[in-house]
Amino acid sequence: MPNLERLSERTQTIINDERENIIHTYGRLPVVLTKGKGMKVYDIDGNEYLDFLGGIAVNNMGHCNPEIVEALKSQIDNLMHISNIYYNVPQVELGKMLVELSGLDKSFFCNSGAEANEAAIKLARRYGKQISSKKGFIKSGEVISMEHSFHGRTLTTVTATPKPKYQEGFEPLPTGFRYAPFNDIEALKSMVSEHTSAIIIEPVQGEGGIYPVDKEYLKEVRKICDELDIVLIFDEVQCGMGRTGKMFACEHYGVKPDIITLAKALGNGFPIGAIIAKEEVAEAFQPGSHGTTFGGNPMACATAIKTLELLKNQLDYTLEIGKYFKMRLEELKNKYGFIKEVRGLGLMLGIDLSFNGSNIVPEMLEKGYLINCTSDTVLRFLPPLIVEREHIDGLINSLDEIFSKIEQ
Repeated sequence: MPNLERLSERTQTIINDERENIIHTYGRLPVVLTKGKGMKVYDIDGNEYLDFLGGIAVNNMGHCNPEIVEALKSQIDNLMHISNIYYNVPQVELGKMLVELSGLDKSFFCNSGAEANEAAIKLARRYGKQISSKKGFIKSGEVISMEHSFHGRTLTTVTATPKPKYQEGFEPLPTGFRYAPFNDIEALKSMVSEHTSAIIIEPVQGEGGIYPVDKEYLKEVRKICDELDIVLIFDEVQCGMGRTGKMFACEHYGVKPDIITLAKALGNGFPIGAIIAKEEVAEAFQPGSHGTTFGGNPMACATAIKTLELLKNQLDYTLEIGKYFKMRLEELKNKYGFIKEVRGLGLMLGIDLSFNGSNIVPEMLEKGYLINCTSDTVLRFLPPLIVEREHIDGLINSLDEIFSKIEQ
């Protein structure tokens, strides 16, 4: 296992070169990863780690899944990129798959979760102005997002993300955004109006600390949106693609949105984002109203097609192993009073501590486990959906060793 206080010469050289040549946008851990296979990743010195972060909910079918790698290699041999002024087969096939899986009607492809949310907000605003004009007024384009949410780092999506640390220094921010308390229907009712164009919600908040939405709350939100011609957007960038044991997390709640946004695990590591929308809403986009150079390129779409094929057969297992993982985390909670709560669905899990948990992350790294801490106090677990009980048991034992040294 690595010793983070005595780094190898090769590791230190990479760290030094990174500091000299890369803009300092990430607080990195002092480990250089060079290879991955399944649940495991390896560093430049040959140390092995079990990945319980999954690239932050990206590598759902494991690192370098051989079937996904082969699908990408095959596509690279034929066609890597063409402009979106031409048709390409993988894009059309992937769009058809997402429509069938979601029960929505039309897809659009981009390159990331932030781009997907940006597209969804643009589409919702454009649709809102079109539908309201038929009723004798024009919606102002107001978008309501939830407190503690995270939707991306473009100027639009960071404005939809009500966290000062992400917004500070980038003013003036775009106008037209308001923030509602998560799971508080009365507060939301007091905020919406005929000028509200969209409400955007993560069915399970990820960066906000692994908070699932309340089922009855979500049903009421759907009613409000129907009454006021508000586009309901579900941001499933982190919680979608089988992460919770359903292909889309909203399936747990029986509520269908007007738009779903996707990215992360859709390409299992290859960059791709998408929105899926109801036809009536989707028609607000016409040629020229939105677009992208690389979105929907053949490589990304071929990779996503194979990823979806595999994910469809992984859902039941994810629910089952997720219940086991949550049970083991609950055992730790029962043992240690400083664990306030265990939260999550499927394999999107977190334990909320009564103190800042960031120091536990490097300790777990030295024991051979990749995890992270979000919202200061929540240890977040997003392993590949192929994780096994023995992997979970090892993680629990390592956490137990660390927790046992903490004064209660």
